[in-house]
Amino acid sequence: MTLEIGSSPMDVRRALVRATEALVRGGYGPQFRGIVELVLAEALNNIVEHAYAGQGAGRIQVRLLELPGAICLQLRDRGAPMPGLVLPEGRLKPLGHDGDLPEGGFGWYLIRRLASEVSYRRDAGENILEIAVAREPECAAEGSGGSDRLR
Repeated sequence: MTLEIGSSPMDVRRALVRATEALVRGGYGPQFRGIVELVLAEALNNIVEHAYAGQGAGRIQVRLLELPGAICLQLRDRGAPMPGLVLPEGRLKPLGHDGDLPEGGFGWYLIRRLASEVSYRRDAGENILEIAVAREPECAAEGSGGSDRLR
């Protein structure tokens, strides 16, 4: 499945709905769909909030590819590059002095915890983020079949 979306929060929400619908049609179970949706939401929101911050409207290409034992999310945008052209480490921020959770900073932690592979590169002014989410054995049984299921 390939989507071309804008860089607004509403565009992200619509993309998440369409991606989830494709996974439902593909026969993937609710737990796996939830993981993919969470990872995709965090990645897309980072593009909107950081890559396109202050740049106005931008475009994002979203591809869901079925691989043996995994779904690969490929996201392309022409926003600002990752600082230093390197993915964030995804470490949790320390608790505040009063024990409260810090505001933000959980997205890359969640992506790295839930994904089996994450890669980033910048090519010809384009950010290319690829995230593989491995299916658990019980999810693999739900999602067995040909690679044409995600349309």
